[in-house]
Parts: sequence; C-alpha cells; structure tokens
Amino acid sequence: MRHPFRRLAVSALTLAVAALPAGPALARPGHGAAALPAVHPRAETAPLTDDEAGGNADADDPAIWRNAAQPDRSLVVATAKEGGLRVYDLDARLVQSIAAPAGPTPDAAPGRFNNVDLVQGMKLGGHRADLAVTTDRGNDRLRVYRIDPAAPGGPLTDVTDPAAAPVFSAGQAEIDEQRTAYGLATWTDRATGRSYALVSRRERTTLALLELTATAAGRVGYREVRTLDLPSAFRLPDGTSWSPCAEPGELPQVEGMVVDPDNGVLYAGQEDVGIWRLRADLTGTPRLLDKVREYGVPGTYDESTEECVAGAGPGYGGTRLTADVEGLTLLQEDDGDGYLLASSQGDDTFAAYDRETGEGNEYEGGFRVTAASATLDGSEECDGAAVLNRPLGSRYPNGLLVVQDGHDAPGDGETAVTDFKFVDLGDVRDALDG
Repeated sequence: MRHPFRRLAVSALTLAVAALPAGPALARPGHGAAALPAVHPRAETAPLTDDEAGGNADADDPAIWRNAAQPDRSLVVATAKEGGLRVYDLDARLVQSIAAPAGPTPDAAPGRFNNVDLVQGMKLGGHRADLAVTTDRGNDRLRVYRIDPAAPGGPLTDVTDPAAAPVFSAGQAEIDEQRTAYGLATWTDRATGRSYALVSRRERTTLALLELTATAAGRVGYREVRTLDLPSAFRLPDGTSWSPCAEPGELPQVEGMVVDPDNGVLYAGQEDVGIWRLRADLTGTPRLLDKVREYGVPGTYDESTEECVAGAGPGYGGTRLTADVEGLTLLQEDDGDGYLLASSQGDDTFAAYDRETGEGNEYEGGFRVTAASATLDGSEECDGAAVLNRPLGSRYPNGLLVVQDGHDAPGDGETAVTDFKFVDLGDVRDALDG
C-alpha cells in the first residue's frame, strides 16, 4: 500500500512475541541501497491508470501459473484493484480482463481486487483444478477462478460459491467502512491435502485462516478455522512503548504474505513494522524476523496535513527494509534452499533472506529492478511480487520474477500509472550470488 502519510497505531493489544534483538540505529531511507546490484526487466504490461477513463485500475499483486503441458503458454494473473483481474501471457500481452463485482447497491462500496494467489490440484466437480484466489476488498470476500487455458471465454472462469459470506464484516454497513479482506496467501497442507487461504484485514492486525471448500455444484467457498492478532504496540529496548504513526483509529496492517509449502511456515509483512515468521495454521508464537528502518521512531499525526511529523530519536529499526515492507514471495529450490524475497517499498529495493529457518532466515543480499532502456523502465514503490523457479519455455528458461511498478514511466504527473515488470530469474540469481 502506498500512503500519503504514516499511520498511527493506538491499540493497546498485547501478544507474546519472540522478537529478534533490536537492530542498529535507524538508517536514512535508501541508506546503502545504491550499492545493491541492478537487474532489468525483459518486458512490461500495458499501463493501468487509476482514473475514470482507465476504469480506476491500479496494478497491485501478481501470481504466476505454469502450464505444465506447454510452459511457453504459462500465464500471469494480476490484480488491478477496482479494475478487477488481468491475465497476461509471457510476452506481457493482455489475454483476459475480468471486472470486479459491483457492490450490492449503487451506494455500497464497489468491488476491489487486492491480492491474488494460486491453488494447484484442488478437487472440484469430480476433477482436479488449478485455482486463482483473490481478495475482494470492496465486498469483503474471496473470489475464486478456475484456470483452464482451453476455456472458450478465456483461461479464468468464476467458480466462487454465491453463498460465500464476508470474511471479517458482520454486514454491509461494516463492509462499507472497508476494514475488509486485504492481503492473501494460499496454502495446501501436505499432511491433510486441505487447501487454505490466509487473509489479513485492512487497517487491523488480524489474520484469518480460511479453509477452501468445494460444493457439489463445482463451486468454491470457505470457512473460518481461526484468527490471530499481531501486535500493534511494541516494547522498545529503552522500556517505552511504540506504535507506528498513522491516522487515528488505524492499526499497522499486514498485506504481503507467502507460505513455504515444505514446512508450513507463513511469512507476513506488517507494513510499518517488519516481517513476521509464524505457523501457517496460526498456532504458536510469531517471531519478528526483520524490522523496517523506521521501527521505534516516534511520530505525531497532523490532522491538517494528514501526515506524520517525526519526533526525536533514531529508533531501533533494521538496515534492509524501508517502510512499507510489501510483496513477499518465495524462490524455492528442490533441495530446500532458496530465498524469501521482500519488496522494500520505501527505497525501491528488494531484500533476500535465506529460506532455511534453521539458519535464522539470514539476510543474503538485495537488488533493484532498474530501467532496461529509454522505453522500458524499472520498478518503483513496488506493491506485489511473484517468483517461479521453473523453466517457462524459450522466453524464461531460468524462471520468472514479476514485480509491480508503482510509477510506470512515462506518466502525466497527475494520474497514477502502474504496471507489472517481467524479470528473468537467472538475472536475479546472478545478482544475489554475485
């Protein structure tokens, strides 16, 4: 999420957390980032514009679906907020556009697709199906689409159970307040074969575990298993309590999330705090893996400017992430190695952490996605990211990284223009291994 202001968390919620030791004093945004290696995109999607003419479309979060039979025909499914879903081929060309559902009345909040993830091989209507699951923030629901590249109307078909209830809200009045389903990660428990969606709540610290359920009619619904609230206030080494600065009433939300399927570990990015590691079944004690640079910096919200004024003190943050911490994605290797990649939105970089929890998810390096040419720019203020370490035909034999670009160039300077960049994963590996 991109904010015009920092948010003030005022909750007195408490939660026992096993946090890592405090990092060094706060570094300035971008500190050290210039030394990071750069990778360049190979392609970009057509720009999306967040205005009436452009359908209020705003690029946010991608997912990569591999066509096992024809890897060259693999797809990227991406959210465009009020603009719904976009489906692209590996040349970043538009294949399908799906509108977000309207609200139940003209005065209700409109549909708004925030995050998307995939489920593979779920039993549906007597067959196994791959699914794209997205959070409809506007209607506080999950929307589910079956993926079939041979389908006559396009590769995605809506299979959402029409009886699916709101994820967090008790009724339409609460939905219209938009403290609704926000971030998303899917997970299939290898021990049981059951598939789940982990969903965060906008402007709250709540995470919900929802089991995806198939109906006799071949539709997909969900049921809540449990919820967990992450902290909104933190005890600092000097004995004081700190909450990230925000508009009154807002708590430090989570958006970017990913689950490691090998061990059932969930990584969750609390935007103004850092990256949490916890069990995907939402039991046990969360652990704060790394902190944003701004962690512990005091701030006061100014109603007149809708911005926060930083107070004295450098804080107790880390050195690798500048708020917001956003898109999280997992670069998996067959031997269990790999990286957790995180978008450091505040300084336009990406941080890589060792996937192995036994070694404490050590920081392994970082990179930037910068312009490939005068007409193919890089990624700034990245919201969502997705990586797939599998060969995707002749275009991406080394795998693919897709990142959102929050400032596509050239823009008109007034309308928000966004898109998605496609990066050869081999270039990312070279940057991290170099």
